[in-house]
Amino acid sequence: MKIREWRNWSDYFAQLRQALLEPTVDEEALARTLREARARQPVPVVWMLGKTQAGKTSIIRALTGSEAAEIGNGFQPCTRSARFYDYPAEAPVVRFLDTRGLGEVDYDPDEDIRFCEACAHLLLVVMKVADPGQQAIADVVREIRRRHPDWPVLVAQTGLHEHYPSGHDHVVPWPFDEQPLPDSVPVDLRRALTDQRERFGLLPGDGPVHWVAIDLTLPEDGFEPQDYGLDALWDQMEILSALQLRQLLGTERELRDVFARAAHPHIVGHALAAAGMGALPVVDLVAVTTVQAKMLHSLASLHRQRWDARMITEFLGLVGAGVATSYVGRWVGRTLSRLVPVLGQTVVAVWGASASGASTYALGKAAVYFLSRRRYGLEIDAATVRRIYAGALKDGERMLRERFRRERGEADKAAEPDK
Repeated sequence: MKIREWRNWSDYFAQLRQALLEPTVDEEALARTLREARARQPVPVVWMLGKTQAGKTSIIRALTGSEAAEIGNGFQPCTRSARFYDYPAEAPVVRFLDTRGLGEVDYDPDEDIRFCEACAHLLLVVMKVADPGQQAIADVVREIRRRHPDWPVLVAQTGLHEHYPSGHDHVVPWPFDEQPLPDSVPVDLRRALTDQRERFGLLPGDGPVHWVAIDLTLPEDGFEPQDYGLDALWDQMEILSALQLRQLLGTERELRDVFARAAHPHIVGHALAAAGMGALPVVDLVAVTTVQAKMLHSLASLHRQRWDARMITEFLGLVGAGVATSYVGRWVGRTLSRLVPVLGQTVVAVWGASASGASTYALGKAAVYFLSRRRYGLEIDAATVRRIYAGALKDGERMLRERFRRERGEADKAAEPDK
């Protein structure tokens, strides 16, 4: 991958245009750089424990909004009996760890525990209400809590409708945060939920244990809403962690458009990769524009379109002023920060990470507007494109600042025992 200094922002446009029209790069070098970038921007890891058919894959699909999370599709092995699912695959913003084999004869969880506990940020236990045989799950969770007594545990109880009487629908509003459970909950379901919690028993340590009842069904099942209890699951995940998963996955309620919802994690993932590249002292905009080009190809594919020379020229012309401004600011910031003795290299890295990531985020958001309007043959307003870019640039900067602050806090906390 050729690395050189950039002289003006027109070079940026030329590089991005070429990368879009001719997406031929040194894949080995790009993969190596991406690995280094992701090491600087680690993704949140949700460790999911549960028996087969407990509903783990359904939860992944519901949280990500992706129908691609199927058994054998996108899951990769990480130990002999555990696997991971990165979403999105090419620039992940979250990783789900799935421990298989729980409850099977002769299953020894020690290897999985050692691997998963070293990288997990949140422990999510999934238990089907209709399956009372959860002793193997409870034993593994107890072992984890003996090693990490302060870890919080979130238990999702699934398949509620299997305990409904004939013709019964979901209880609305969702009532399972009340203790004891109200009479509006069918008696068989109340008994099953309570029995499962009592059988699970007390855990070692003083970390909190939170229970949430959810029912993720298919349209043909006939239950509304199909993501019953999902908001409660989100709330508990937000309470127990600082992962900002809703922000990363784009489940905010204002992202109602299906294309915008699908595009958001792709944009965030590439922005984080670009931020990691911007922090590398030997990598400049050549590498960053390659990541941006791959993001724009991904977004075009989501919108069932393909970039051509005319389309690229139109888009870059519409968004050009915003891109030019962010590039000039980045170049001046890097140049001035080099004059600062001792701290200059650190300042350059932080500036490059923030600017590269934020500009990538803004470019993606502008592209979503452009591609969605073009898909339906609607007029594309230049002022709107640039307004979206400018607003997203600020949002991207804020997102990266929050992420850097959280990671710095975690690093300081991890260093405390060494003082």
